[in-house]
Amino acid sequence: MRARDMHPLCCITSDCPGFGLGARSPSDSGEIPAAAPPLSDEDRAQATSVAGILYKWTNFGKGWRPRWFVLREGVLTYCKIRQPELVAPPVEGGSMRLIGISGGSRSAGEGLKVVGVVHLKISSFRESKSDDKRFYVITPGKTLQLRTDSVKDRVAWIEALVAARSESFLNDSCGINPNDTCFSTERLRSRMCAEGLGETFIRDCEKIIQAEFSQHFAQMRARYEDYLSFLGTFPQQMEGFNLEGRTTRIDDDRVQLIKNEFSSSVHGKYSEYSNTESSEDIDQKQEADELSEEDDLCYFDSRQSFSDFALSTSPKITNFNSGDVLPSPLTKRRTKLPDPIEKEKGVSLWSMIKDNVGKDLTRVCLPVYFNEPLSSLQKCFEDLEYSFLLDRAYEYGKMGNSLMRILNVAAFAVSAYASSEGRLCKPFNPLLGETYEAEFPEKGLRFFSEKVSHHPMVMACHCEGRGWKFWGDSELKSKFWGQSIQLDPVGKLTLEFDDGETFQWSKVTTTIHNLIIGKVFCNHHGTMNISGNRQYSCTLKFKEHSFLDRNPRQVQGFVHDKSSGAKEATLIGRWDDSIYCTVNDDTSISNSCALEQQNNTLLWKKNGPPENPTRYNLTSFAITLNEITPGLKEKLPPTDSRLRPDQRYLENGQYEKANAEKLRLEKRQRMSRKLQENGWHPKWFQRTSESSTFQYIGGYWEAREQRNWDGCPNIFGEFSDDSSTAAENNSKS
Repeated sequence: MRARDMHPLCCITSDCPGFGLGARSPSDSGEIPAAAPPLSDEDRAQATSVAGILYKWTNFGKGWRPRWFVLREGVLTYCKIRQPELVAPPVEGGSMRLIGISGGSRSAGEGLKVVGVVHLKISSFRESKSDDKRFYVITPGKTLQLRTDSVKDRVAWIEALVAARSESFLNDSCGINPNDTCFSTERLRSRMCAEGLGETFIRDCEKIIQAEFSQHFAQMRARYEDYLSFLGTFPQQMEGFNLEGRTTRIDDDRVQLIKNEFSSSVHGKYSEYSNTESSEDIDQKQEADELSEEDDLCYFDSRQSFSDFALSTSPKITNFNSGDVLPSPLTKRRTKLPDPIEKEKGVSLWSMIKDNVGKDLTRVCLPVYFNEPLSSLQKCFEDLEYSFLLDRAYEYGKMGNSLMRILNVAAFAVSAYASSEGRLCKPFNPLLGETYEAEFPEKGLRFFSEKVSHHPMVMACHCEGRGWKFWGDSELKSKFWGQSIQLDPVGKLTLEFDDGETFQWSKVTTTIHNLIIGKVFCNHHGTMNISGNRQYSCTLKFKEHSFLDRNPRQVQGFVHDKSSGAKEATLIGRWDDSIYCTVNDDTSISNSCALEQQNNTLLWKKNGPPENPTRYNLTSFAITLNEITPGLKEKLPPTDSRLRPDQRYLENGQYEKANAEKLRLEKRQRMSRKLQENGWHPKWFQRTSESSTFQYIGGYWEAREQRNWDGCPNIFGEFSDDSSTAAENNSKS
């Protein structure tokens, strides 16, 4: 299909409805209107100095609002007005043309304040195809949606804007003329004559100076012309940037590769410093819908996404890029929690604080109302919900594609935070020596974790998957700021593939906001460095929460070549939604590369909500973690989290029993520090030094196979001094 001819000074095509003096509205026939006759200098001056009332879209609350617009010398300004039928500001000298109003039919308005300025030199214009009275002025900072009273007025405004920008460029292109520039050598001549130099020598010196000046002037002129050329193409480039950034057509079957949440971070940055009225910024979601429905935008189909991209960068691949969990013929997982037996009673935080004034806070037991029916050990395994990313990374490494391997590892590191969205209840704090195991044949992995220290509280985990092993420990250091609490994780996570390549990273900071007043929510922020032992490393930046930020929870990062330091790929997305990547064809990258590249690839997308939602906002994967499947209980050690009574009572909705058991176990928990000081050590994990990571020493799955749990005390049973002594002896043996 033949590309449409573009107007040289505007992004409007010559066959677009409403262009030219004889244009008709979209409802008329589709004939191409005749072009406007050329204007004289006097007519051009009048045509590019216009004023009138336009209706500007503000937001869904205020809708279309009248504004007084003035176009003069390539600059479009506008002012707020309250009663458009009574206001017509005076026009200086009578040379300004009024569009849509008669010069003497309205009373003059005084003291109008300019609230918006648009420089046409870096702007472009677009007409609406669904409304023949609407058009857009697209700038680097925002898009003005404007509407006239009639089709004729829209044509007049568009022609005036095009002519004003044309005149601005013509004036700039004639700004330097070598014939108009001169310099004098009289002072040099006088000085050389005073020194007694001959006329021939003086003339030779003047010729040399003139030649050098001419060469310098030619270089400056070339640079100036390059600058003007850049400005001439800047509006179209910026329009494409804005339109691509507002594309939000994403559904289950067709994933578009440019998303509004990612691009609007750049848009929001410009909007904060926009010289237009910030209280009336165009609503981004409405703006995206308008432009998407009305204009022929460029979209990139998801069918040209992961698998196609992989084929273009690596040898033939098998179908391992699906994140769906295959059904297991061995184990059927539950899809909902048990129905509660009792009706839960709400708890007032203020009443709790009042009832415990003056008491030892270390002995205050929070009710189970603030807990979810999972332990922190099970939460560790929840980070591996999207373990298929590591399976995919392993396959890429086998084919020699190290870049796609680290990109999938980075996506996995971000996906660990997806389940924290909306999770307002805290997990149960494990007892010292408490363990948790998970075996998911359908995912090809088995996981084991243990609480290895009570003070400070440290949990260690180990997981084996398809061609990889993952281990680490985690300690949280908290800071209370009154209205919020900051959790800083300490510890390293290690991922090792069977071919010897390893990656290490640490988690970022988590802040829980509005603890006292307002809606409680959490945010993750900071920098995550994923270091590998081979060619690549990755840096991910989790954006910090801001009340003025329209697009929170963003993650951006780069993959670096460790030898050259070049940026090989870009990652962008949100930790609660999805992650995309762009592989750079060259080693240079601009700030907006993730929005301008056309080969964005979806690496990971969060799973949908469960069919049976819970009060705790558990994911479908989290609902299965505390389940005791048929035949499992006989295999579990007495230290497994599934056997913890208060947690089980809470899951079953037996809240009174859950509170009683929690109080009993809290008393036992306070003895853990003394037990640890007396030489207790973990059974399944060890570390070589105080600063090293706890590592799995083996033996658990073998003991499980034999159902031999000697040395594993019943930590959830009744507690006595004798049992404390027995546990201490077992820990030393």
